Amino acid sequence: MRKGCSIIFLATFLTGVAIFLSSCGNEKQKVYKVGILSGMEAFASVADDFKSKMTELGYINGKSIVYEEEKLHNDTAGEDRVAKKFVADKVDLIFAFPTRSALAAKAAAAGKNIPVIFTVAGIEGNNLVESLRRPGGNITGVRFPSTELTVKRLEFLHDLVPGAKRIYIAWDKNYPGISFTIEELRKDAPSMKLSLVEAPVTTLKELEDDLASRSKSEDAGIDAVLIMPTLLTAFTEGFNLINDFAVKRRLPIAGSTTDHATMGAAFSYEPRNKDFAVPAAILADKVLKGVPAGTIPVVSPEAHLIINYKTIQKLGLKPGNGFLSIADEIIRK
Repeated sequence: MRKGCSIIFLATFLTGVAIFLSSCGNEKQKVYKVGILSGMEAFASVADDFKSKMTELGYINGKSIVYEEEKLHNDTAGEDRVAKKFVADKVDLIFAFPTRSALAAKAAAAGKNIPVIFTVAGIEGNNLVESLRRPGGNITGVRFPSTELTVKRLEFLHDLVPGAKRIYIAWDKNYPGISFTIEELRKDAPSMKLSLVEAPVTTLKELEDDLASRSKSEDAGIDAVLIMPTLLTAFTEGFNLINDFAVKRRLPIAGSTTDHATMGAAFSYEPRNKDFAVPAAILADKVLKGVPAGTIPVVSPEAHLIINYKTIQKLGLKPGNGFLSIADEIIRK
């Protein structure tokens, strides 16, 4: 009798274990839903690099994570609409870039318990974060250090062309945070005995008119050009207008985006798109694993100096070995 009871007990126990293990195996794996708001064509590859890094971190697209991606181009109303849609869809996280898209995502997600990871976003002159060390709220990300990079470009330009004293800067005066960058340039320029030839504009037509008026004089009042990090002046249409003017005048250009060096600037100094995407994915991983976004310090990406040696030679410039030695890449053909 005892033996029979023991057998029945053992069978019951094993059946219970089997049921338990079966239920564990059938337990649904969490599938994270991430909304990606890409607000500028020039940074579209950031989304792809972000997803690639997430895959490396173990998030398999379609199995453990799904993406709801919206690509826009300089569309403020669209950014607000998409951000609100992500919130309505109850995504687990919003990944947004650049600055205006990040601000739209933060506003839409406020009070909804949806974390936001931003990248390629300026933090000066807005309420995106409380501080670098503790961004606060439910947001963190990878900043675009616009002011530091622009001041450094001016210093590089001075090193490359010490005889150039009048530096042309055109910028979109409505661009978020640009006033901080302009103020820092105004502070830094006198120490190098440089004067800034300023051209605040709001449209491509205004930029074109400004350059046309300067072209009427034999001396345009400019010795070199510093491309400012605003959408109007840094991306294709605006840069091409400035570059055409500079080529005719044989003026060296300090570029901002990494493409500028390949497009004819003497050099560019900027993080690559991947430098913005990879650390953002690492931050997203932390947040999805339970770390409050607002407690994670904002990341500052590393910039890369790319020198177009062919352009420098055409302009008859003779860069010192020190300048060339610190380049991450030198374009020679």
